[in-house]
Amino acid sequence: MADPRSPTPRGPSMTMPEPADVQQLQLEDDPFAGQAEWPARWIRAAESGDVVGFRLRVGCAQPGEVVVHVSADERYELWLDGDLVGRGPSRGELGHWSFESYRLRLPAGEHWVAARVWSLGDDAPLAQLSLGDGPTFLLAAEPVRGQLPELATGTAPWQTAALPGHGRRSKGDGYGCGARHVSDGRTYPWGWQTGTDTLNWSPPETDTLAGVGAGAGAGAGVGAGVGAGVGAGADGAAGAGVGRVRGGGRLLVPGRLPGAAEGWVGGGRVRHVAVHAVGESTRGRVVDSGEHLRDEADGWQRLIGGTALTLPAGTCRRVVIDLDEYVCAYPVLDLEGGRDAEVRVHWQESLYETDPARGKGHRDVVEGKLFGRPGLQEDGIGDLFIAGGGQERHSTLWWQSGRYVEVFVTTATEPLTITALRFRETHYPYEDRSGFTASDPRLAQVGALAFRTLQACSHETTMDCPYYEQLQYAGDTRLQCLIAYVTCGDDALARQALRAFDRSQDDNGLVQSRTPSRHASPIPPFTLWWVAMVHDFALWRGDLAFVAELMPGVRAAIDAHRRTVDDHGIFHALHGWNFTDWVPGWDAGTPPGIIQDGEEHPDWPGPGRGVSAVLQLQLALVARQTADLESWLGESHAAAGHSQLAGDLLDAADEAFYDSDRRLYADDLEHNAFSEHAQSLALLAGAKYGETAVRTMLQQPPGALARTTLYFDHYLFEALQRIGRTDVLLDRLGLWYGLLDQGLRTVIEHPEPTRSDCHAWGAHPLYHYVSTLLGVRPTAPGMAAVTVTPQLGGLEWAQASVPTPHGPLRVRAEAGSQPEVTAPPEITVTIAPPGPGC
Repeated sequence: MADPRSPTPRGPSMTMPEPADVQQLQLEDDPFAGQAEWPARWIRAAESGDVVGFRLRVGCAQPGEVVVHVSADERYELWLDGDLVGRGPSRGELGHWSFESYRLRLPAGEHWVAARVWSLGDDAPLAQLSLGDGPTFLLAAEPVRGQLPELATGTAPWQTAALPGHGRRSKGDGYGCGARHVSDGRTYPWGWQTGTDTLNWSPPETDTLAGVGAGAGAGAGVGAGVGAGVGAGADGAAGAGVGRVRGGGRLLVPGRLPGAAEGWVGGGRVRHVAVHAVGESTRGRVVDSGEHLRDEADGWQRLIGGTALTLPAGTCRRVVIDLDEYVCAYPVLDLEGGRDAEVRVHWQESLYETDPARGKGHRDVVEGKLFGRPGLQEDGIGDLFIAGGGQERHSTLWWQSGRYVEVFVTTATEPLTITALRFRETHYPYEDRSGFTASDPRLAQVGALAFRTLQACSHETTMDCPYYEQLQYAGDTRLQCLIAYVTCGDDALARQALRAFDRSQDDNGLVQSRTPSRHASPIPPFTLWWVAMVHDFALWRGDLAFVAELMPGVRAAIDAHRRTVDDHGIFHALHGWNFTDWVPGWDAGTPPGIIQDGEEHPDWPGPGRGVSAVLQLQLALVARQTADLESWLGESHAAAGHSQLAGDLLDAADEAFYDSDRRLYADDLEHNAFSEHAQSLALLAGAKYGETAVRTMLQQPPGALARTTLYFDHYLFEALQRIGRTDVLLDRLGLWYGLLDQGLRTVIEHPEPTRSDCHAWGAHPLYHYVSTLLGVRPTAPGMAAVTVTPQLGGLEWAQASVPTPHGPLRVRAEAGSQPEVTAPPEITVTIAPPGPGC
């Protein structure tokens, strides 16, 4: 039955409150950092399940305003009078546990503040950490205006109950993303957020507040128990660089990210409707147009347009919907009647050919394809919704991702009305402010593809891909940050990542390849790309005080690599997965010369796992970048030391790897393997024969060298910029043009057949539009000085507005003419002579 108090379905409203009622705040500092403890305590249900509700009835004699600071373990949704206020906490680790802050304006009268909190243990995503003591909740309040009752957990009369109607589904093929959701309307306590349910609520258990700890300069304190500890340091709490948290409880820090961009997904096309037998698996059933129910398809199309659809009792239907865009979204399903009916909503980036070797083919095609990957035991990835027979609104605890949605409906003994099937998109609020355009319209098409990829891979952290791991990797993140700098001028997510990797550093000086993560995954080259991220931040964004906080970690990272440089100046690879690029023929992305079993190389005895010119030259490049950082911070002696390391590495590379007959750098000591990777890094690092090697590389026939793929193409493009060969860059964009021709809406992970259809490390052409084609390059920290050296590579013209810390810098370049540059007065601009192709 419908809730008699409201014409809307029973269940959570997905409409965010009006700004006059709720405002999410971005705090830089802990509001209670000067106190011995937070004025609140963690609370939990006495008999806890996976999902627990907490609620507080608040009576206001007069209008009031309050700021609440909210956290949970593992995650929460906060509600005010039945409306969703926000979600969190932003992902982090126990020594850096986020809280979000909201300004609530409460009219006089009765209000309900409620939170849904869940903890999935081993079934949680890999990026979701937990103290492991079940769903716990924390809310502290700071009154702003009016006389308001107490709201803080541990003091106010909160009530709690385990929330039935929630279950877990198999993780399926989505490695790392955690269990999927079951929403069972038959047992879900509709109206619990506003006190209209029939659950037995009771007072929560209250934890003892932890002690306060402070790290040296960084506030890395560790609570003794599971309470709310406060770390007061230069970084607000648990800051980057010096302090290191070891064990203990959750150390609270402000969630410095803005709220997610959310909105309803529009459009979508019903591509297939077919009859299925009850209980029949769909994993081996191709989309067959001969089975398509065209008359019924019209009703399903109207449903996604906003018109209700009723299915008779005893019906089983499979529906494939093409959203025509790659989205990350919460499915929202409004049901009425139809008790015991099941609606399964699965997601896919693209449908698969029946022959695994053929991969996915053209992404617009569904005919003759499978919704799930061949060979899987599951029907797909997604959630299950079970009708309770009333008027209900169902959703999920976490978003799903992809372009295609499969709805599989089985009704029981009653008709089921689906009154709405919608998808609420969510991602980090990136907005492209660059406005890049050029004489070749394909660049704008690739730009839109790339920016959509950036959005889909940006949430509470950067992500390698939203469909699979949802993990923040350093190699991926470096490129995502560069793209954000030149298109959005936004560095909040970059600061989050820089701090997170710094905190992940182990005693040997290596940062984790991905963080946060419940499982360690060392990729030593990614430690160096994190150092390069710090260098990028200093140049494009400035804030050298923040950079200085990261420098102890930067120095430790370089020292970790310096220790395995032998007397010949040869760097021996560190233990771990020395991933560089997904090159066909390389062993799991590892360049030639690396010995996977850890044995020492017979000609160069050392402690590592072999030697490689690619890794040697990467270290030389990053050592030079570290010297830049030290110099900008006034550390001339340290800068000289890093410059000396870089020089020694380059001298050794010339001696050991340069092949004078081929005028190329070999990947290995035996000069059996050659790659574009080694030549590109030689030039970028400043090797003696680097320019010769890159120019020689461009003259080689196809197949003579291992080619860079989408990810490492960034470093190839950087090398092409150095020698003025952006014509080759534009030619290599043919791979991205091919993605458009294949119907893709985002950039893939690696050349076909690819696992992921959405991988932001391949979105870097957006960076090169600005930094390479238009030639905008900072030469001093914070873009205080910039060179503009357009290299149009055959384009007639190009233009963009580059966001900087000082305001927009506008550039228009035309072939054969001086560029037009308009810059803020704080930026010193040097216009270099037009490069080749201008």
